[in-house]
Amino acid sequence: MSDLFEDDEDGDVAALERETAARRLVEALIFASAEPVGEEALAAELPAGVDLPAVLARLEADYAGRGVELVRVAGKWQFRTAADLAARLVHDTVEPKKLGRAALETLAIVAYHQPVTRAEIEQIRGVQMSKGTLDVLLEAGWIRMRGRRRTPGRPVTWGTTEDFLVHFGLDSIQDLPGLEELKGAGLLEGQIPAGFAVPLPSDDTALTPDEDPLDAADLLGADAIEPVDADEDDREREAD
Repeated sequence: MSDLFEDDEDGDVAALERETAARRLVEALIFASAEPVGEEALAAELPAGVDLPAVLARLEADYAGRGVELVRVAGKWQFRTAADLAARLVHDTVEPKKLGRAALETLAIVAYHQPVTRAEIEQIRGVQMSKGTLDVLLEAGWIRMRGRRRTPGRPVTWGTTEDFLVHFGLDSIQDLPGLEELKGAGLLEGQIPAGFAVPLPSDDTALTPDEDPLDAADLLGADAIEPVDADEDDREREAD
């Protein structure tokens, strides 16, 4: 790899060649990866002194408006098909399983209110939740167990994952729409109650003061979700 970055006495010409070589290498590394690539991993493949942010900014500009674009998701970089071409390619892709209303509402609550417990999700939704709802989101890889709340029963707290950000094309959880954006998209209609506000989301991985670390049984997948009544699925279907 070093031959791509050999020093040259010709000054500007040598600098341009090194910049081009760095840009080509970064482009190839991101293109060859099936997952988004972090800047730390990219920097590890480059010689010292390469201005990686500048290289990425140049690549991002080079691909802007093309059929494939360089985008930043979950703080990492990935090549993706341009969003406006998605409809033209739908026949070439396998459509993912669609989430039901209960799962979508639960996912939104976890995203905006994390860390949040099952009981808190139920309080916000105003309906008792089936165990299967969390299972669906866990299987999708979009939520995770964070810890256990320091309250009686020590309920599990839930948060979103990096896969959630990648799937929805978000660089960070703060990119979720706020109140005005939700209203502009027609997702909040009618008279909004006075004082209504959309929570400022945070997916900080550090446990909050009222959270304990997960138990060994949690990490093995045992007793991860609080016990539920046998009739819960029926009750939620009726409510939905």
